[in-house]
Amino acid sequence: MILRRTLLGFVLGALALPLGAATLGDDGLHKADWMRETFKDLREDLEEANGEGKRLMVIFEQRGCIYCTKMHKEVFSQAKVSDYINGNYFVVQLNLYGDVEVTDFDGETLSEKEMARKWGILFTPAMMFLPEVVEEGASTPRAAVAIMPGAFGVGTTMDMFTWVNEKLYASDNVEDFQRYHARRIQERNDGSTD
Repeated sequence: MILRRTLLGFVLGALALPLGAATLGDDGLHKADWMRETFKDLREDLEEANGEGKRLMVIFEQRGCIYCTKMHKEVFSQAKVSDYINGNYFVVQLNLYGDVEVTDFDGETLSEKEMARKWGILFTPAMMFLPEVVEEGASTPRAAVAIMPGAFGVGTTMDMFTWVNEKLYASDNVEDFQRYHARRIQERNDGSTD
């Protein structure tokens, strides 16, 4: 009887997942449809992203991370967020404590956990947004146009993904992210945008 209730609870819980919700992989990390399985050579990943007309984003997560779970359940599961990521980003997931080899833009190959130390990643989720061209010899954090450490709500997350995708960090009339985000919050509050 207990087994049947547990199984029923599991099935009903699975049915209650939002459309586009990530599942947990064998490594304990959330797996979303827009994440790419690659050989983790970021130079090749950037080339492939550019070939698809997308921006490369690297996301660090870890098993049991409550903030990663929050992002996947409350933010990435929203259709407007997942559709935007899928349409505009080439996402490579790395495990803060993983052993899979990663090749940085500077050519150094280390395990995921060693790369996290090299790059100074302390919190998860941590998202690094890359430009279309990375200066030769640059490491990923030095090349990144933005780094988003931690879990944020839908508005902040969408604003960061949009700000990077539209290259607002590089425009002649530079509006840094904080000013852009403040303006977008005001627009949402005024009802002039979603």
